[in-house]
Order: sequence, then C-alpha cells, then structure tokens
Amino acid sequence: MWEVVLSLQALQTAHAALALDPWRRRVRAELAAAGLGETVESLQRLCPEAAYFPDFLTPSANGGRTLDAELEQVLRTPKARLRKEIGLLCAEGDPPRGARRLADGDPAALRRLGEAVRRYDAVAVAPYRKAIRSAAAADRPVRVEAALREGAEGLLASYAPEVTWRGDRLECAYPVSREFALDGRPLTMIPSFFCTRTPVALADPELPPVLVHPLTPAPGWLPGPAPGHSGESLVRLIGLTRARVLEVLDRPMSTGRIADALYVAPASASRHAAVLREAGLVRSERRGHCVLHRRTDLGEALLSGG
Repeated sequence: MWEVVLSLQALQTAHAALALDPWRRRVRAELAAAGLGETVESLQRLCPEAAYFPDFLTPSANGGRTLDAELEQVLRTPKARLRKEIGLLCAEGDPPRGARRLADGDPAALRRLGEAVRRYDAVAVAPYRKAIRSAAAADRPVRVEAALREGAEGLLASYAPEVTWRGDRLECAYPVSREFALDGRPLTMIPSFFCTRTPVALADPELPPVLVHPLTPAPGWLPGPAPGHSGESLVRLIGLTRARVLEVLDRPMSTGRIADALYVAPASASRHAAVLREAGLVRSERRGHCVLHRRTDLGEALLSGG
C-alpha cells in the first residue's frame, strides 16, 4: 500500500524526472485507455501529494505482505479512525468524492475504495513489481553489511544522505517541521520505489513508528518497450485488458489465475482469453479439470513489436 499511495503522489509531481517520467507517461496513457481517469483523481484526492494524507491507507505489514492482505486491513479500519483522519484531510483541501460516506465506514464506499485501489494497482504498480522488488533486494545487503560491521549505529548511518544519524536522533528533510520520540518502541525502516526526494513517516505519533525512505531507481529502469512504440500500439489495437492478459501468459495459466493476476472477474478473463485464442494469439489446452492458456509465437511477436 505504501507503493500504491506514493505512486499516486508521484503522478502528481515532476520529482525524479529522469527515473520516473517514462513511467508517468506510460501509466497516464494506460490509465486513460482503461477509463480510469476519474477513479485515479478520486484516489489522488484521498492521498494528495501534500503535508498530510490519511495513515489508514498504509497499514503495518503484520497481516501479510501482499496487496490483498494490506488492503483488507485498510478496509477494516475502525469508524472512529476513518472519521478522524478523513476529517483532517478535508480540513486541508479538496475532499475526495464520497468522503462523508467513507468517513462513516459505509460498506459500499469501502468496497468502492478497494476496487479502485485494485484497478489502479493493476495498471500502475503491479506490472512494475519485479523492478520494485529488485531495487529493494539490492538495498537490503547494504543495510545488512552495515549492521554486521558496525551494529545499530552503522545501520542508521547507512541511510545517509536522506537520513542523518546524530548519535541520539535521526534527522531528515521533511515537508513540515516534526519531532517525535520512539519511547522504547521499535522503528521500522521501509524502502520504497516511488518515494521521491525525502523520507515519509506516519502522521499520527501514537501509531507504530515507521520511516519510509527512497530507493531512488536509476534512469532506464522501466522494462519493456518505450512509450509510443509497440506497448501503446498494442493497447490501441486490442485494448488494455487483453494486452495485459497477453502479457501475463508467458507461462500456462488457468482462467482463474488470469483473473487473480489482473483483478478482473473470471467471466471477463475467460472472454478475453477466448478472443485472443480466436485471433491465434493464445493457445488453450485442457489438463484434467482445468484449461490452461499460454500465448503463441504470434502473440509473442505481437507483444514484443515483432
């Protein structure tokens, strides 16, 4: 959820232009093609690129480390906390659509929020999860080596220049002036791909302390064809969802697995797979009680621009 929230904020700025502008161009085009413009605007009003956005959107990972697990925590937020945090958000600026119903914990409003997050993630974050995980994996040995060599102080010092260890406190640039004590509580350091410029912390000092720090992806990280070439052309030719179906079928997958991967209904996944099969882009074969789909050589050539 941190990557979802911070990517929504990254779309509202021009920070880290060399690294993120190609992603911004591609994702904005694909969100528009998917008809998600209003959905994304509502999500961005819920988590603006500003000094404050609601903490309930970024729960701890205690319930699991998948989007579904963390989103389930978001949707179970107590009404009192929803009311408090959305009230603070509305006091800061333009409230999101349906803010009052969301603040009241209306089940339908919460379901719409969950669906909006899943649809956004499927376009803007999920296709890039491999790059996100690779960046986090490259960061981890740096922290481990510092901790093994110099202990906790060495670990904290390794976060420079974004974070400076002063011997009894951590200091970092931040949108507003803040200071809060750990009071014996553990501090969780969270690396984030879409965190830009400065670290981020939760607004409520009573919540378990976290500090999200930038991974700073290098220019040229964006996988696949550059915007304006075969990727966007393929979306225009067969539609965004079918292009995504074709993309995930680099290995055999059942209709249910396709639906899970793209957050679409099984009936929709089945229909898209059938259309791609009729076009010769996907091959389907029955194995026991299951039908598995995989893209053909023609589908591979179309996907790669060949």
